Amino acid sequence: MMKKYIYLLSCLLVPFFFGACSKYLDVDLANQKTLDETFMKRITTERYLAQVYGYLPVEHDLFNSEGGNVPLSDEALFSWVAWVPWLNFANGGWGVTTDEYATWVHNYQGINQATVFINNIDKNVELDESTKSIMKAEARFLRAYFYYLLLRRYGPVYIWGDRAADDKIDARSVDRMPLQANVDFILSEFDKSTAVLPREITDQAWYGRLTKGAVMAAKSELLLYMARPLFNGAKLYVGMKNKSGEFLFPQTTNPTKWELAAKAAKDVIDLNLYALYQDNKETNSFRRAIKSYMGIYFEKWNSETIWGRWSDDGFNYNVRTAPPRVVTTGWGGYAPSLKLVDGYPMASSGRYPVTGYSANGQPIIDEKSGYQETGFTDNYVHPLDNFGNFKAHNSCVGRDARFYASILANGMYWINTLHGMKKVTFFDGGTSTYTTTGDCVKSGYLWRRMSDPTNDIESGNWGQFAWPYYRLAEIYLNYAEACNEKPNRDEAEALRYVNLVRERSGLNKMEVAYPEVLGNKELLRVLLRKERMVEMAFEGHRYPDLRTWMIAEQEMNEPYYTRNVAAKTYEASWERTKDVFPGRRVFQPKHYFFPIHQKQLSEMVNITQNYGW
Repeated sequence: MMKKYIYLLSCLLVPFFFGACSKYLDVDLANQKTLDETFMKRITTERYLAQVYGYLPVEHDLFNSEGGNVPLSDEALFSWVAWVPWLNFANGGWGVTTDEYATWVHNYQGINQATVFINNIDKNVELDESTKSIMKAEARFLRAYFYYLLLRRYGPVYIWGDRAADDKIDARSVDRMPLQANVDFILSEFDKSTAVLPREITDQAWYGRLTKGAVMAAKSELLLYMARPLFNGAKLYVGMKNKSGEFLFPQTTNPTKWELAAKAAKDVIDLNLYALYQDNKETNSFRRAIKSYMGIYFEKWNSETIWGRWSDDGFNYNVRTAPPRVVTTGWGGYAPSLKLVDGYPMASSGRYPVTGYSANGQPIIDEKSGYQETGFTDNYVHPLDNFGNFKAHNSCVGRDARFYASILANGMYWINTLHGMKKVTFFDGGTSTYTTTGDCVKSGYLWRRMSDPTNDIESGNWGQFAWPYYRLAEIYLNYAEACNEKPNRDEAEALRYVNLVRERSGLNKMEVAYPEVLGNKELLRVLLRKERMVEMAFEGHRYPDLRTWMIAEQEMNEPYYTRNVAAKTYEASWERTKDVFPGRRVFQPKHYFFPIHQKQLSEMVNITQNYGW
């Protein structure tokens, strides 16, 4: 079985005496003797490589402003209204001096350290040539991946290439290079790494090291983004040049980029190394669908994850998904947005219930879906947590399996009975009561997908979970999107692979749920985006998806609609309102890319700033 997680590498990541410097492209390695000694020995060479891995974003730490994208997007509405890094981004109050989420320096530090490794690994006298070649390929990919992360956040950047880390560069000469130069370098480095890296990691001591599939999955995502509107002839950036007069972005749309994206995704699929995770123990088909989706995170070495990391820090995540006052330690802040909750399909029809919203925030409901926005079902039993009945709001009845794996809704019971049955109600006077101060749930829902029901958090067993950087369902959806969009459109392939994802959740085929989708490229595009939102929820994809599709202005300019958890009764708490959570979400055209920070502008005085900043 493929072993893919960053595990032992994180154990080897110790404070090391060649830390990256704080300035851009500034690494001072004057002590050459110490450098030589480091790379002569196996253990210190391995530790140095682990340090390079250590620059990867910790995306499951949603408070980490160098990593997680989840709170920046419209899929989440976390309960805190002060002292959290994403609030200024949500309300549009950020700029060139904002430190949060400014990853420029961090990623260039990782680039520098990877280059040090690449240029010195051959000094090792304790490793054979094959091992050194693989380790060099790992560092080469990581360096290119850090460039990719910069490109995704800032647009085209300065490519340092293979220049030695101690080769001084005059900051006044630094400017951004055209997008195609960025992409060509990254792809070249990816391909060099793919040619060397192994298909599988079989040594348990090195779970988590890179494989061909991991690099190919990153290539799939990169080429998908490059085919989408933001990077493919967006009118917003037409005419934008660097100081040398070179256009930074493509001036026209190139539809053939979708062909490249489709091929890259299919190449991963054709490795035949991965499979959608399926629970093989549960006999009930619907519970099996729920557990199959949950198992992506809870089955440590499952077949779906192409590359990921294993988190031992269950406390920081799970304490924020536990309902205040219902459990001993629950802060209850990690919550899905009402829009995400609305997005899950109906189990029977397979249709997405909400097609849009009216001016007052009320949902526009697809009557063919079978969804009900009003009323209650008495004596309802949760299809997975089937240990007690409750009065369920009809919006929670008959939903997709992923809904029940992911959403802890008002009125449901806590996810286990290790300390008895505990009903969770979010309203003023409920068991997890609304309060104007302190921890409370403001959206009317909590996120539960990464919270293992077998964990006894009341006794301090916070558990662990896997975090996939890339998994097969994402590649299927990448491929489906590219097949739908490419000039030689392949509707059959697009439907085939989105249906594989839906099938795991027990849904009927897209063309059965929507007969009108056949021959309709635009409708399939909308449906693929809806499927991607729910399948990849809270995995950090929604924010770059909205930006690269260039629909963030439509999706992320809105009041914060919630259920009315400030109501005095359970029944009234199901009304929709914009009065519980203050403010509104704001997204302006300039927000498609982050600004280059003032600290970098002061150092690189001739660098070209992004549009609108």
